[in-house]
Amino acid sequence: MDSLVIWLKLPRPNSAVKSRVLIARIRRRNLSPRIDTLRGVNPLSSSRLRIAAISFLNPAPLMWDFEHPPLEAPLSQRYQIDRMLPSECADRLSTGAADIGLIPIAALAAHPGLRILPGCVIASKGRVRSLLLVRRAGQPLAALRSVAADMASRTTLAHSRILFHHWNNPQVPFLPMAADLDAMLERADAAIVIGDPALMALEERANRFERTGEELVYHDLAQEWHSLTGLPFVSAVWGIACSSPSGGAAIGSALDESVTQDFIQSRIHGLQNIDALVAEWSTRIPIPEETIRAYLTTNIHYVLDEECLEAMKVFFRMAAECGVLPEYSFSMSPAAV
Repeated sequence: MDSLVIWLKLPRPNSAVKSRVLIARIRRRNLSPRIDTLRGVNPLSSSRLRIAAISFLNPAPLMWDFEHPPLEAPLSQRYQIDRMLPSECADRLSTGAADIGLIPIAALAAHPGLRILPGCVIASKGRVRSLLLVRRAGQPLAALRSVAADMASRTTLAHSRILFHHWNNPQVPFLPMAADLDAMLERADAAIVIGDPALMALEERANRFERTGEELVYHDLAQEWHSLTGLPFVSAVWGIACSSPSGGAAIGSALDESVTQDFIQSRIHGLQNIDALVAEWSTRIPIPEETIRAYLTTNIHYVLDEECLEAMKVFFRMAAECGVLPEYSFSMSPAAV
């Protein structure tokens, strides 16, 4: 990992190429579902609840207790963690392969049998930095003929499709591609980049302009959504499978309160340990510590409050009106925090 830091500090002409390699490595890491069973636990145990989690930076505070002492060991007796792409988490829940998952909210409309675990959210109430639409400066939004899209998050694509309806370009095709900005822009007029690769694309922005001379416009999709609706951009929530196949651990109402408190307490403790998370993640991704700290404390909002619930209702209404998602409605109250 030391080489990652060295690449950032050395102003070599090919630093942009190295940044692309780093992005590709991180994408390969996130695209390869793996089971990270917490240490000291029998992986064959069927009594634990299976968590479908993701490896991006933004949920790090939510996962604090599950990955750090003193609660890591006791929680590992109750939960087994599998890591995958955000778009895969809902599929795991709907097929019974997981009991709890950090799911893009768009997946709730596709899998209406899922329920929301109160208290926690991944949202942004302004600029988020990790959800980008990048286009060439000479091509206005209404004139884009194609958009290369990182398919990691269904919710981001659904928000983007709604925004394109309001940008008078509702039918622009989304072309599935890996998150490599240069390759995406070679194939399409614009690119949607999500998660850690988006953060790194912003960090590499000046280098890319020096290398290519191409002027790009970077739209922060959360900021665009807030400008349109006046509401937060809600990306993901903890979802619950109402039941799981035999041999798995079904979640019933008797467990809901205990499970909810485990996840809320993990969020609280994670937000109390931002400095430790910054130190950890600065060795994993080539982003300055101050950027990581601002991202976790300012760009991302983690409490599922009334404003986020209202934003979700508006999102589902607008998605149905635009034909982006089937009609879906829900009602719940935010848990006490």
